[in-house]
Amino acid sequence: ATADRLIRTCVAAGIPLADSVKMITQTPARIMSLSKKGTLTPGYDADIVIFNENIEMQAVILQGEKAL
Repeated sequence: ATADRLIRTCVAAGIPLADSVKMITQTPARIMSLSKKGTLTPGYDADIVIFNENIEMQAVILQGEKAL
């Protein structure tokens, strides 16, 4: 499943948006011991997915560069 679909599914199940995003970012990064991923923190990898108001993917930024 894609990130946007996972978040939409969580939100539809009543999970708040912020918690849904944490579930697909921080939790996998922690489980896989990816120490520089999972949050927007100075010094961490700048991998970001940008969604619109309908939680549809609009852009992807990988290592600080627009990829989609």
